[in-house]
Amino acid sequence: MGFGEAIKTNFSKYATFNGRASRSEFWWWVLFINIVSAVLMVIENSTGLKVGASTTDFIVNGQVVPFVNTGFGVLSTIWALAVLLPTLAVAIRRLHDADHSGWWVLWGGLLSIICCVGAIILFIFYVTGSKPANRWGPPAGTA
Repeated sequence: MGFGEAIKTNFSKYATFNGRASRSEFWWWVLFINIVSAVLMVIENSTGLKVGASTTDFIVNGQVVPFVNTGFGVLSTIWALAVLLPTLAVAIRRLHDADHSGWWVLWGGLLSIICCVGAIILFIFYVTGSKPANRWGPPAGTA
């Protein structure tokens, strides 16, 4: 599956959590959302489209320490909310393709809060090759 086809597939399966997603479908999607996020952050930083930006000074041991709150980007926030469901959906379908439960997205996220173990486990599952027909159906792209 190519870059454009992966994007089209993931938007057409916006909130489809059942079925399977190939490695290429998942990783092209990850690349796409990160490229768009980076472009939006550049636009926000260059145009000042941020909310909540402020500066303040703290006095620590008699010295003035500046604190800058850069705020959050309006466009980036809208983008993140727009792609939240399709990103969760393709991650769960990718886990299904590697013959793992979609609940690993939750458990991996919780373990990542405590330490990086959850992120490592999820990464290993995401790069694992497709399994033959399993409880979630035939391999991605063959149905």
